[in-house]
Amino acid sequence: MDIRQITPRFFAAPQIAPSDMEAIKEAGVTLILCNRPDAEVPPSHQHAAIQAAAEAAGLRFAVQELTHQTMTPDVIARNREIGVAQDEVVLAYCASGTRSTIAWALGQAGEQPADALIEAARAGGYDLSHMRGVLSAPYA
Repeated sequence: MDIRQITPRFFAAPQIAPSDMEAIKEAGVTLILCNRPDAEVPPSHQHAAIQAAAEAAGLRFAVQELTHQTMTPDVIARNREIGVAQDEVVLAYCASGTRSTIAWALGQAGEQPADALIEAARAGGYDLSHMRGVLSAPYA
């Protein structure tokens, strides 16, 4: 498991497994946000399996499937509402964590300087420097 801290309350990760729940809980996460479409993974790693394991471990779970094509302003606004606008410590995951980090940054665009968003993503191991222009103004 590879949990990467983006902010004090937002983490991103590549695909997680049902067996990761205790470690996720020990990391202080209270809400898991699945950004990965079920069509990308086998049944053992689809959101229903991850959700069942998360809830059994006492973690909240939400689903907002994302692809690069579906990152429209309304989808990003909903993703932000689920993942950032609540008083939770969130772990958002997808295939590599990149989509989740991009969605987080787009949801914060216009509220934080683009350079701050890029640096937070970089600290977590994600390079969003190519997005400086779009991150410089509100997206959602």
